[in-house]
Amino acid sequence: MKRVKSTDIELKDRVVGIQRVTKVTKGGRTFGFSAIVVVGNENGVAGFGLGKSKEVSEAIAKGAEDAKKSLYQIPLLKTTVPHDEPGKYGGARV
Repeated sequence: MKRVKSTDIELKDRVVGIQRVTKVTKGGRTFGFSAIVVVGNENGVAGFGLGKSKEVSEAIAKGAEDAKKSLYQIPLLKTTVPHDEPGKYGGARV
């Protein structure tokens, strides 16, 4: 996989998960949110990022901005990601 610049690419973002995190201090609990966001062009370019903030929408925006900094070109074979499939028959491994 090789890195790709985010210029000239129309990217779509999708939120994978949102977690509420708590920091316990002497004065009580402080709540915040972390969001994992994936961006890509649905044609072999994708990246993911993590954003943290006190507000959910701000965490998602930070995650999307972080994801655009780490884009990779993923090799595709038609619409699937090619990968090895190990097999075994008798004593032989393929």
